[in-house]
Amino acid sequence: MTRSIIDYTQRIPNNVDLNGDRTLQRALERWQPNFLSWWREMGPEGSLDYDVYLRTAVSVETSGWAHYDYVKMPDYRWGIFMRPAEAGRTIGFGDHKGQPVWQDVSGEHRSNLRRLIVTQGDTEPASVEQQRHLGLTAPSLYDLRNLFQVNVEEGRHLRAMVYLLHKHFGHDGREEADAMLERHSGDTNNPRILGAFNERTPDWLAFFVFTYFTDRDGKFQLSALAEGSFDPLARTTRFMLTEEAHHMFVGESGVSRVVQRTCAVMKQLGSDDPSRVRAAEAIDLPLLQRYLNFHYSVTLDLFGADHSSNAAIFFSTGIKGRYEENKRTDDHVLKDRGYSILGLENGELKPRDVPMLNALNEVLRDDFIGDSVAGVGRWNKVIEKAGFDFRLKVPPKAFHRKIGPLASAHVSPGGSVMTDSDWHAREAEWLPTSEDRSFVASIMGRCVEPGQFAGWIAPPSRGINNQGMEFEYVRFN
Repeated sequence: MTRSIIDYTQRIPNNVDLNGDRTLQRALERWQPNFLSWWREMGPEGSLDYDVYLRTAVSVETSGWAHYDYVKMPDYRWGIFMRPAEAGRTIGFGDHKGQPVWQDVSGEHRSNLRRLIVTQGDTEPASVEQQRHLGLTAPSLYDLRNLFQVNVEEGRHLRAMVYLLHKHFGHDGREEADAMLERHSGDTNNPRILGAFNERTPDWLAFFVFTYFTDRDGKFQLSALAEGSFDPLARTTRFMLTEEAHHMFVGESGVSRVVQRTCAVMKQLGSDDPSRVRAAEAIDLPLLQRYLNFHYSVTLDLFGADHSSNAAIFFSTGIKGRYEENKRTDDHVLKDRGYSILGLENGELKPRDVPMLNALNEVLRDDFIGDSVAGVGRWNKVIEKAGFDFRLKVPPKAFHRKIGPLASAHVSPGGSVMTDSDWHAREAEWLPTSEDRSFVASIMGRCVEPGQFAGWIAPPSRGINNQGMEFEYVRFN
């Protein structure tokens, strides 16, 4: 059998000296064909021969991390990059605050670091699997290209985590890297690790709301890891954040364009009646609110249990910090700090104080909530400018939760605790119904003529890399 030899300066652009590590080369040479097989089987359906106008990172410099050109996705140059090392960097929080950051994995932290890397890495191919059918119903070439850009960057982020596993975790790391290609989103027997990444993304409205909320969770998780004491992971996640910003842009701008088109239809009709809006093949705002409710609440669960001993361990050992840890003004040790978390007590939602070290998942979740609310406010400005009173809003933290103490509560979008029977009687008002999803599916016809857009979404204000609306973002062969 002839081994496939990879050109590590051309095929996999990198700044981690792949050429100088023969052991790592051999590991990647074995993993690479499995990754490509996974891409062909589970990646974007029917797209293997498309020429796509993609952004490729070829270096970490400003001039190199966003190189645009046509490329077939199986030939995409999935590079491995870290932010340049910071001389003299020290641990910024926890029990080892002030000590030099780690360049290698010590035995006592090995299991926890591997767990964090695997959990993050597993989300990347999961997103690709969730979105693999969306290209068949793309609302425009512009949107199709954005979908594929998100997909290839999720693939690059997977490979970044795989590099760390191969480089620093030996046999265990190689097994974990293989397993990330064996699990599949929604698979009954071998699902993805986190629940949100086993949910379906059946249509483009779900995709836009998912990338707004769930990729925003990625922003906060990556930022927390970027503060950490294991320098190779911190430097890797810092570079990943430059690409994660585009994924959130796709979501925020996509929803904004849906809102813009819906408002235009309502003005034409002289009515905001959902049935009339749907008859005009636009997405009514109450339906959008239900999609928002679902994806927002599912994303909140990704932050983990409200009260967590693991969160305390990760912080105290310096492995995972808080969002923008270096901008906070406390002692960064938190031994004597408290934090309020919400729980259910005698049928009522009540706050209680716990040690902040055990509430760090909740701290990160609250940071995410504040960031999410700001974006929803921008969507509401589109509605307000169009002259309509409807306002989108995020539901309360306790709404539709599936993990932690709030999982036992049924809470309305207004914040009221409900009985099981009352919840089930009104659930269809607040979460997408089968009728909602069927309607959205019915208007998802493919629109891929250059410069043309489906009737349920407005064109963007500008193209990618200053290209015009008529630009051929995807070429079909």
